[in-house]
Amino acid sequence: MTGVVRFGVLGCASFAWRRMLPALRAHPRTEVAAVASREPAKAARFAAEFRCAATGYDELLGRDDIDVVYLPLPLALRPRWIEAALRAGKHVLAEKPLALRPWDARRLVRLAANHGLLLRDNFLFPHHPQHAQVRELLAAGRLGRLRAFHGSFCIPPLPPHDVRYRRELGGGALLDVGVYPLRAAQLLLGGDIRVVGASLLVDDRRGVDVAGQALLVTKDGVLATIGFGFEHSYECSYSLHGTAAAARLDRAYTPPADWRPVLRIEDEAVPLEPADQIAAAVGSFADAVLAGRSARHPAEARWCAHAVRTVELAEQVREMAITGGWRVA
Repeated sequence: MTGVVRFGVLGCASFAWRRMLPALRAHPRTEVAAVASREPAKAARFAAEFRCAATGYDELLGRDDIDVVYLPLPLALRPRWIEAALRAGKHVLAEKPLALRPWDARRLVRLAANHGLLLRDNFLFPHHPQHAQVRELLAAGRLGRLRAFHGSFCIPPLPPHDVRYRRELGGGALLDVGVYPLRAAQLLLGGDIRVVGASLLVDDRRGVDVAGQALLVTKDGVLATIGFGFEHSYECSYSLHGTAAAARLDRAYTPPADWRPVLRIEDEAVPLEPADQIAAAVGSFADAVLAGRSARHPAEARWCAHAVRTVELAEQVREMAITGGWRVA
């Protein structure tokens, strides 16, 4: 392989247009070779903007000028096309979460390992250095003994026909924004966390959840609460509460590249450096491909384990959720 990783984009989603394809075009070790859509006109528009080939789904997987398939398809379609891409011998970077159900996520990870290929879910925020600094704070005992975590990701209502309101495509707030604080809890509290209670607000007309909360706990008794939804003012944060102090981080999951984070510890405001987490994620994946890593590599196996655990925790939230009396017309 050359020093440039060639991406094929399977699905012309708006997030791919606004964020991922510009990042792939800008990074010195990646390029966009082709885009695929079921609508030829949409593929042609993407191809003209990003100066690449336009094609269909199956044709893209058969191209020999593609090393990686980036897959921003709706959740319900991801497992089928992740599997197809892996069987075609392509590494896969898929939007998060990997699958609607845990067994699908576990199956896809095994498939990637068996084929000697990379598979990651495209969570961007773990690549931002602000979270490593929070972990260092915890390790140094600055907060004392950790007792609680609270994470929220809430956004205002979406346009009426947004794909995230479509049940048949895996829509709903839990699997769109709720997975962010779930992943943050894993990142900061460890993988032994489990769900012990939850509630979901369901839109009867659409059949999808539009808001929810969950209570989780670690084996050491650290409590975690998460909140999420499509029916709120904007909130994108987490806080940590220890026996000695509390800390809070705003814009925790989707900070712009020029955002200057501030970690608030009690009355102290600690300025952190801005960072482009999308560029960092793209670079990290490209480096792993160029280094010849697969899902069997220890670091990649850990990422895959986190990806599977996120799907498992979301499943636990659904299983534990109280929805009676919370339905709206």
